[in-house]
Amino acid sequence: MRRFFLAAVTIALMLLLSGCSTKEEKTNKWDVFVDNFISEYLEQNPTTAVHAGLHEYDGQFPDWSPDGISKQIKWFYDKRKAAEQFPGNELTGTQKFEREYLYSIIDNKLFWLEDAKIPFKNPMFYLDKINPSVYLTREYAPLKERMKSYIKYANNFPAAVKYIKQNLQLPLPKTFAVLGRNSFKGYVEFFSKDLPEIFESVNDDNLQKELAAANQKAIDAAIEMRDWFESILTESNGSYALGPELFKKMLWATERVDVPLDELKKIAEQDLNRNLKALKEACEKFAPGKSIEECIAIMTSHKPEKGAVESASEQLKMLKKFLIDKSIVSIPYKDEALVDEAPPYNRWNFAYIETPGIYEKNLPAVYYIAPPDPTWSKEMQQQYIPGNADLMFTSVHEVWPGHFLHSLHKRNSPFKVSGVFWGYAFGEGWAHYTEEMMYDLGLGNYDPEYQIGELVNALLRNIRFLSAIGLHTEGMTVEGSKRMFIEKGYIDPGNAMQQAARGTYDPAYLNYTMGKLMIKKLRRDWLTANPDKKLKDFHDKFLSYGSPPIPLVRKDMVGDGGSLF
Repeated sequence: MRRFFLAAVTIALMLLLSGCSTKEEKTNKWDVFVDNFISEYLEQNPTTAVHAGLHEYDGQFPDWSPDGISKQIKWFYDKRKAAEQFPGNELTGTQKFEREYLYSIIDNKLFWLEDAKIPFKNPMFYLDKINPSVYLTREYAPLKERMKSYIKYANNFPAAVKYIKQNLQLPLPKTFAVLGRNSFKGYVEFFSKDLPEIFESVNDDNLQKELAAANQKAIDAAIEMRDWFESILTESNGSYALGPELFKKMLWATERVDVPLDELKKIAEQDLNRNLKALKEACEKFAPGKSIEECIAIMTSHKPEKGAVESASEQLKMLKKFLIDKSIVSIPYKDEALVDEAPPYNRWNFAYIETPGIYEKNLPAVYYIAPPDPTWSKEMQQQYIPGNADLMFTSVHEVWPGHFLHSLHKRNSPFKVSGVFWGYAFGEGWAHYTEEMMYDLGLGNYDPEYQIGELVNALLRNIRFLSAIGLHTEGMTVEGSKRMFIEKGYIDPGNAMQQAARGTYDPAYLNYTMGKLMIKKLRRDWLTANPDKKLKDFHDKFLSYGSPPIPLVRKDMVGDGGSLF
């Protein structure tokens, strides 16, 4: 009997272990699937792979032929179907969430490729991907090795950009043609003047000759593209509007937001009015008796004495200390961000940050600030440079605790896809959310000048929200959007011109305020449901997700109940 009992126990244990092994094996299959999804995607999109830090893809471009684009669309459909084959009871809770996250990534890509047909309608699809700065400013290898990578990039550049001209269907909207013309004009200038200086210290005559030959190919291709966009300007009268149905589909496919457009517009208007009221009250304290325009002009007149780049560098030190002293959010790594002037080919927005790819090690991020367009009048150029308080909240947005800190937290996310794929409303919503949050916690010692700086940035994003809806669903003109930026956002004409144009080729730029409002609502609901938790706990938990659509995060943190806004 004893032997029988021991045998029975042994068999039971073997069956139990066998069951665990099978379940673990099935669980691991999902992880393998995700790994393969990421590696196959990066293989098809080598420019993304390079920026992620996989330098075996240096110098390569995607296949932008119509056939190549069709193959990628089919690949996304095949991967979605394959992901659906995993039974839910064989996945862990983390894996179930990651599958929803993966679905959202696939739906996002399919919307832009198939529904919006962006490769055939919008030059931004390509301009986002041909930026060579990774070889020039990211010190992932010695300069000589990066020079070799750039030579490969420059040699492949003409064959890649030819598809821009071949694929784009004419007539383009004028703003699209201007964007293409200006971007390639910047490339011509950069390749001709600045690029050779970057590599001039490399003491290798043969390599320098290779560089000169390859760079000339890139210059010639950029000139051809610049002149082509210039040539189509006079006939660029195409429509930029997605239309209401496609715009609604964009919101669902890319952000999982399913809110009627009229309701969404009311939400945008309410937040605009809230910020206008706060601006009026702040101006009454800061510049009594002055109009709002005069009040903002006074704030803006307090220009950074050392220039925007050096002043922003000093702001970053103070902002990091503020985060630590106030215990606002965890800083998981010791990395710092550098500040530099934006290169000529990438100045269509005032500021942006380039963070190292998820596969890079021990490299700094760079916070870029664009100087004003030299073709503008002196008055417009001076207006374009922000005041100190305005610049402060740009630094908050880009670095501490905005995009840069978000990138540090993404390294620790349990969801592998978050390392490669970026969510617009989550990423920009978080960065914009931090501006108001930081002022509310005492940044600037509640000086009304700093509140005005924060509100000017908030109004800019409010008008983006309304412009995106207006331009793409209500027949708003670019001039009408520009007027709204000036009259309701109190933005200078140069910035207003840029922002209105951006709304035509970046219809999703409503995500700044839309994302911010969803985060604020989620914070209220989560802290109410978890009264023992602090603000830092919310921030750390929220950032741990990576950057999926915020409604997915909301469902995981507080359940299905409650509204998004």
